[in-house]
Amino acid sequence: MFTSIRPHRDDVALAVSGLLGGLLLWLLGLHTQGGRPFSAPWVTLVPLTVIAATELLRRSAPRTALTVAVLALIADQFTRGSLATVLMFTDVMYAAVLYGTPAAARRLPVATLLITVASTIGFLAWFRRPEALLIGVVIGLVSFIPAITGVSVRNHRTAAEAARLAATQTARLAEMDRVQAVIAERARMARELHDMVAGRLSAVAIHSTAALSIDDPETSRNALKVIRENSVEGLAEMRRLIGLLREGGEDSAPAAAPTLASLDALIEQANTNGAPSGLVCALEDTRAEGSAELPTPVELAAYRIVQESLTNALKHAAPGPVTVRLDLTGGVLAVEVTSVFGSRPGPTAPGSGAGLVGMRERVALLGGTFGAGAEPDGDGTKIWRVRAEVPVREREMRE
Repeated sequence: MFTSIRPHRDDVALAVSGLLGGLLLWLLGLHTQGGRPFSAPWVTLVPLTVIAATELLRRSAPRTALTVAVLALIADQFTRGSLATVLMFTDVMYAAVLYGTPAAARRLPVATLLITVASTIGFLAWFRRPEALLIGVVIGLVSFIPAITGVSVRNHRTAAEAARLAATQTARLAEMDRVQAVIAERARMARELHDMVAGRLSAVAIHSTAALSIDDPETSRNALKVIRENSVEGLAEMRRLIGLLREGGEDSAPAAAPTLASLDALIEQANTNGAPSGLVCALEDTRAEGSAELPTPVELAAYRIVQESLTNALKHAAPGPVTVRLDLTGGVLAVEVTSVFGSRPGPTAPGSGAGLVGMRERVALLGGTFGAGAEPDGDGTKIWRVRAEVPVREREMRE
């Protein structure tokens, strides 16, 4: 079954322009040589037309185009010749290397170089005149130079394609890392909240057992009060489990959930670890004394944000103060950690960026806002600021 090959529009343009240029030179009587066996003017148009036709195949069938073009160029040497024929041959040679097979791209430059050298030596030995060297130069210009140019362009395109694929792969790996960081953070939050809810339900079970086993109105009243408190708090925490995904695997051992009351110990530990790097950590808690207890997920998220920010400061911050600020205004808990932005002497620990992704995910799940980045300070330096605002009222939280 015959399948037609549709030429590329650029190839059609080259073929038409080459043929029209050759016809113009022919009408003007401009030829490249004289005294040939076939000196009739119209004979020059035969190889010109044939080689123009090969331009249509330069991209779709480069090997066929080159074979026919070589025969057309040889035939042109027996006529009065046309410059357009020679120029179109150089383009077909260039295309054969650029669009041909890898084997053709390797062999054609070597073959044309050998032909150029052999022709130069042969014509020099035949004519025994220095002018014979010009024949070798011409052969090199119409064969070897286009071939080596095609190799250069082909290598450049291959390198550009490899760089594009590498960039695409890097972007995919970065997206996979981000997704894995989000999944890991959600899994950890699910385990922590699961342990909290399990503790609430255990308290409910214990006090309900006491109320059933001890026939005393006061004891039953106190037990029911504790059961109600734990049930309400447990249900509030359970609602925040909706939407969290937990990967399969071995469960971690239950652990006590950290709260904001544990920040003093965390700051003290950060001061001990950061002293060799010139870091001084401080806590500024502007919340009103005796303020209402925050929901457990909010306290846990705030603690984790401070913990991760202090870890990042120990890894990357320049020597100077690291300040942790807490503020509760209008039912919104604001957590802010600032450190000096810049480089410090000595090696620093590498970071993957998963910490910021995890903090942003925690805050988003609680319906808050999160931001992190370098900002100019008043004394001309820069600080790295991490700030999260989390609503603490139930009606303001996004389930």
